Amino acid sequence: MPSLIISRNGSYLGLLVANTILGSAMPMMLILGGLAGLMLAPSTALATLPSSLSALAGLLAASPFSLLMGRHWRKILFFAGGACAIIGSLVGVWALISGSFILLCLAHLALGAALACYQFFRFAAAETVSAEWQPVAISLILTSGLIAAFVGPQVFILAKDALAPVPLAGAYAALAVLSVIGLVPLAMTRLPRPPKSVPQTLRERLASLAVLKRKPIRLAVGLGAVSQGIMVFLMVPTPLAMIGCGFTEALAGDVIRWHVVAMFAPSFFTGFLIKTFGTQRIAFIGIGLLIVASLAAMSGLTSAHFYGALILLGVGWNFGFIGATSILANSVSDEEKALVQGANDTVIALVSTLCAFAAGALIAGLGWIVLAGVSTGLLILAFVTLLREARAIA
Repeated sequence: MPSLIISRNGSYLGLLVANTILGSAMPMMLILGGLAGLMLAPSTALATLPSSLSALAGLLAASPFSLLMGRHWRKILFFAGGACAIIGSLVGVWALISGSFILLCLAHLALGAALACYQFFRFAAAETVSAEWQPVAISLILTSGLIAAFVGPQVFILAKDALAPVPLAGAYAALAVLSVIGLVPLAMTRLPRPPKSVPQTLRERLASLAVLKRKPIRLAVGLGAVSQGIMVFLMVPTPLAMIGCGFTEALAGDVIRWHVVAMFAPSFFTGFLIKTFGTQRIAFIGIGLLIVASLAAMSGLTSAHFYGALILLGVGWNFGFIGATSILANSVSDEEKALVQGANDTVIALVSTLCAFAAGALIAGLGWIVLAGVSTGLLILAFVTLLREARAIA
């Protein structure tokens, strides 16, 4: 028994280190998607397209990744995600050197697929501990994003001119290097093989998805989709909105940095808050904070407004997303995990994709204040709907 506990702790540590390094790509992608898009896009309206395509790639990749992880070793699929990141980064370098917007879009498709794969680190981490400690395990695995929040933007600043005179190409090259380094601790990590009861035929898979009708699972998927969707809706156009207001790229990058810090810093205690106050309560507090973030974004266009709104947005996402993940992890059996996790992340990716494309259209056509107003209305509607669902469960 002691050796089993040590083995599981070692597995968790390996996942934590790998996720920390590989996750550093996320804040860099947030910065690069908008800035490189603005540089190469044929029109300003298309500047957010690379970031939107990253969300679309997550939509397309989430379910296949989950099904494959349910049938094969998770570790193999995490390596596939790392390979997508390396390829996407190198294509990004090529896109900037050749001045090709199409190649840049392809690069972000590959990078988006990689991020979709990395989302499953939280589920893999939950499987290394007992059910009682799953919220804490999920919460702590997300704290790795706190380190990524500092490492990613700093690597961007140091590397963006490394391949001068081509701006930003060095940052994409640095993404490839980080991805290679992140695969090293993953290679030394042992993860359990999945159960062999995943449905094999299309009919069996569709029948198994009936589990999504269960109210706790519907609530978990709804909370996760709202948290992730609104976060993308406000975050993706932030660099463009700030540059449009006359702020510098460096300041826009710093706002994104502190947004990502706010996304992951609460993870040190979110799991313990869930154990103390309950999963649903913390998740709904998260949705409430997202509403406050949207109101803050509506209230002005100063740097303080951008910092405040994006920091609140990060904390709200953390509470809502970790709460949703914990509800889902505790509502499915081992046999249901692969299909339900894949369906969950597919729904979240679908909502994120729609929000990313909608944000690009709104920021180009109507501006930041209108975009923030739309997010406020959507959040209030979602809050009321999900609260009714939660009360029906109780």
